[in-house]
Amino acid sequence: MKDFRAPDIHNFAVVGHATTGKTLLCEAMLVCAGRVQRAGTIEQGNTVSDFHADEKEHHQSVHATVLEFEWQGRELNAIDCPGMPDFISEPLCALRVADFALIVVNAVNGVETGADEVWAAATEYEIPKCIAINLLDREHTRFEETLEEARDHFGTRVFPLTLPVDAGPGFRSVLDVMRSEVITFADDGSGKYTEVPAEGAHLERVQELHRQLIELVAESEDSLMEKFFEEGTLSEEELRAHVHDAVQQGLIVPVFATSGARNIGVSRLLDFIAKYGASPADHPTIKALDNNGKEVTVSLGDGQTVAFVFKTMHEAHVGTLSYFRVYSGDVSTGSELYNPNKGETERIGQLYRVNGAHRDPVGTLHAGDIGAVVKLRSTLTGHTLCASSRQVTLPTVDFPAANTRGALVAKARGDLNKLGEGLSILREEDPTFEFHFDPALGQTIVSGQGELQLQIMAEELKRRFNVEVDLVEPRVSYRETIKKQGDSKYRHKKQTGGAGQFAEVWMRVESLPSESGMHFTNSLVGSNVDRVFVPSVEKGVNTACQHGPYAGFPVTDVKVDFYDGKQHPVDSKDIAFQIAGKAAFNEAFLAASPRLLEPIMLLRIKVPSDCVGAVMADLSGRRGRVMGMETEGRFEVVVAQVPQAELYKYSSQLRALTAGRGRHREQFDHYEEVPHELEAKIVAEHKKQMAEHHSGDE
Repeated sequence: MKDFRAPDIHNFAVVGHATTGKTLLCEAMLVCAGRVQRAGTIEQGNTVSDFHADEKEHHQSVHATVLEFEWQGRELNAIDCPGMPDFISEPLCALRVADFALIVVNAVNGVETGADEVWAAATEYEIPKCIAINLLDREHTRFEETLEEARDHFGTRVFPLTLPVDAGPGFRSVLDVMRSEVITFADDGSGKYTEVPAEGAHLERVQELHRQLIELVAESEDSLMEKFFEEGTLSEEELRAHVHDAVQQGLIVPVFATSGARNIGVSRLLDFIAKYGASPADHPTIKALDNNGKEVTVSLGDGQTVAFVFKTMHEAHVGTLSYFRVYSGDVSTGSELYNPNKGETERIGQLYRVNGAHRDPVGTLHAGDIGAVVKLRSTLTGHTLCASSRQVTLPTVDFPAANTRGALVAKARGDLNKLGEGLSILREEDPTFEFHFDPALGQTIVSGQGELQLQIMAEELKRRFNVEVDLVEPRVSYRETIKKQGDSKYRHKKQTGGAGQFAEVWMRVESLPSESGMHFTNSLVGSNVDRVFVPSVEKGVNTACQHGPYAGFPVTDVKVDFYDGKQHPVDSKDIAFQIAGKAAFNEAFLAASPRLLEPIMLLRIKVPSDCVGAVMADLSGRRGRVMGMETEGRFEVVVAQVPQAELYKYSSQLRALTAGRGRHREQFDHYEEVPHELEAKIVAEHKKQMAEHHSGDE
């Protein structure tokens, strides 16, 4: 295998909405490059990209997969990314290390929200974009309409370099703007083609587009613009010499007409990537932070090693596999690199170039390249590896907050330790996946970007860690509070033949404003109670507040005053006042009109304008309150407050209401009282659940 260096390396992320044909487009690239002889299919589960068990089972991409091949004397590292929003961490990490984004759009459905999301991420990372309008072999394709939608979404710089001649089930030919040719591809999926000069209406179309292309390219350099104004055109040599610069500057967003399934138009896309696409040399510097938190610059030619880990996978037969990009210097097998995120040194094991599940061992990876290394001890996704003499930290990826929750219930109690270990590993692989055990609810809560993500995590626990779990609706983190003042005078007295226990606690509770938490005070006077027992009473109150007396939920927004009591010179002790404090609090609380509070989430729901009515009606059925509306391009953003109890599986329902075009983000906003008509039912159900939970512990 050739040893490529930065100018001849092209790293690009293949991204876009779900069901745009990204994986089959990548499969066609591999066929063109001779890396595979025959393209696989999603149905048969034999594509190079989707080689993991979960991808084969669900017939869709779940993981970002690195594909390496050569084209026209260049090394191309394509990262095929899932389009489902459940797995948004994969394209975000891929774009973080890519030199440009290849955004794939469905020729039937047009520009969808997934394309907007990856466009925004690529813009944030300041990398150029290229668009493939794919699936042009399908019925009801809309190339021209989709092209206009792309211009509407992404600007007038969106420009077609190939156009379909015969879009639809018979799609075979494209009109090439730069070559002024009609290119017809073979029916056998090989990607081979024949070329003839454009004639008639095709020639007129390509000549007009050619003139527009020259005008766009002329903007890339002042001297070219001057010549264009003087002569009205540029030579073909000048045009081709500056297309690359125009793309890097964002003056052109090239569009290509393709069918990945039939391998049509793909080789022309690869020609463009190899000749005009961005390489690490086009973005030779990246900002980093040194040990003192000062911003510094890492350059491609620095010589001192700096690399960024953008993906971590745990595989049974090899162990931990860390995918990384080298930003400066070399990474070599047997060398030692420092991880500033962990403050530890890692010894670099076997290095690989990666093509799906196939790995080619290499001794060294150079600046600008992408590869993988096995068995790093503590390095995770988002970590930097660098030479000990150049300790810097590269910027990490900003992931969206979780918007979907579930609860995992282990079928065998003996699997709890394995469950924790498995969840920790899955969290390392997907930074948008979160989990924790909530003692108040007695459940292991998992959260992420969608139901499918959580479902696959549950399946992976069984497949990889032999832990069987049920994914169930999570209990809601209700809170208890009071509406008025309550008093109690509780005496605890226990005599069992030996030393007895005695404590009497007089306590008053009253409500506090929302979000005040719990406040314990004492207003003792005189000598009825020794002040040494105040902490004991407070401890008893805190214990009571963990599982409140009304329904067993944590207590909040209550002031507790321990104002008097009695003690015994012999039998009063710490444990007695703890017990009395807890019981006194429970009595006073129940006498103060207890109420249940529920968490209210703030939602931002981004939907096409034609779906707003359906979304608003659905929110009304979930006890939601619409707080406002905003406009973002062609989309409307509904801002609403909705009780958390009404949001289980909401992301799936939203996608159903919007034909997959809707997205939402949610975050906790505040607590408020549960409506009276629901409160009694919730209290009864929770008491029953907790009784069953505790009986199971016995």
